[in-house]
Amino acid sequence: MDTTPRPAVPVAILVRVSTKRQETERQVHELRAVAEVRGWSVVEVVEEDGVSGAAKDADRHGLARVEALAAAGAIRKVLVHEVSRVGRRPAVVHGFVERLLDLKVSLYWNSQNVETMLDGGKRNPSAGMMLAVLAEMALAERETLRERVLSGLDAARRAGKVLGRPMGTTVPPEQLLAKHADVVRLLRAGKSLRDVAARTRKGASTVKRLKALLRASDRSA
Repeated sequence: MDTTPRPAVPVAILVRVSTKRQETERQVHELRAVAEVRGWSVVEVVEEDGVSGAAKDADRHGLARVEALAAAGAIRKVLVHEVSRVGRRPAVVHGFVERLLDLKVSLYWNSQNVETMLDGGKRNPSAGMMLAVLAEMALAERETLRERVLSGLDAARRAGKVLGRPMGTTVPPEQLLAKHADVVRLLRAGKSLRDVAARTRKGASTVKRLKALLRASDRSA
């Protein structure tokens, strides 16, 4: 009998929070525990802070980073807490999962203890059906939350409350460019928006805004 220990399966942990106030520590801790129990080796923890689940592919620097790891053959699985951490747009979720499957990389979500590939490397049909349902549920939750927020804002306006950013708190362009010096450096080097977002782990919308500010600054110089 061959008693040679099998090499640990390399995995990436993907966590996403939609606001800076939320913490990723609990998600990472739980997923690391899962990896340890199953003998998986965590290659990288990919965090998306302040990224909405409704964001499109172009704004998901975390997904881009995970796909880069998968394409490089560095990982065999991606671990998330639940499907909504991948996204609340079914098209984004399904597209991401399909690209992983094409690379023979499985998505595991801990809330249901399910993954998209079986041990033999084949698709898990049960996971595919569950994924479709959960992705739609995530979208429905987002729409319900959005309606509640809008309703609350309307109620606040009727009560005479002033909403929005206080006057005079807009961050000057030069401060934004200085704050994101890493983005500015890569943009000046001619890197694409998607590449810069993936390298700096910042949203594509942020990178796009900084590029516009940089152009305006250069024109006025």
